[in-house]
Amino acid sequence: MRHGKKDNHLGRKYGHRIALMSNMASSLILEKRIETTVAKAKELRKYVEPLLTRAKDDTTHARRVVFSYLQNKDSVKELFDNVAEKIASRPGGYTRIIRTGYRLGDNADMCLMELVDYNEIYSKDAKTKTRRTRRSKKAEGTEGSDNANESAE
Repeated sequence: MRHGKKDNHLGRKYGHRIALMSNMASSLILEKRIETTVAKAKELRKYVEPLLTRAKDDTTHARRVVFSYLQNKDSVKELFDNVAEKIASRPGGYTRIIRTGYRLGDNADMCLMELVDYNEIYSKDAKTKTRRTRRSKKAEGTEGSDNANESAE
């Protein structure tokens, strides 16, 4: 029985599961958006959100703790330099899972997992569309003929 066991083992042994989470978290931090299965995304959210919270405090100890989870210098640098600035005011909920449908081969439930502050579509600062005015065909035709006559002379 699995009473009180919250983690989804994802059909992998402990070492493989930890390596999978570490690599996916590094990819998410570097790329800002990854495509994966819903089950992996839900487990990754539990793995990466505490690391993002830890990154708000830029100390040597915090960097070492995060590096022990990620094992990737580039992703740690990106996390503490760029990502931490954007999530500084957010109290939690740094990731978003958007379901995209089912995978063709095995019908697995797929999703996009992204960092919330890096999506311009949902952000409040996104630019509103401006309406463009179009000229009527009549106006374009008359201007074009005048220019053609002037250039012929």
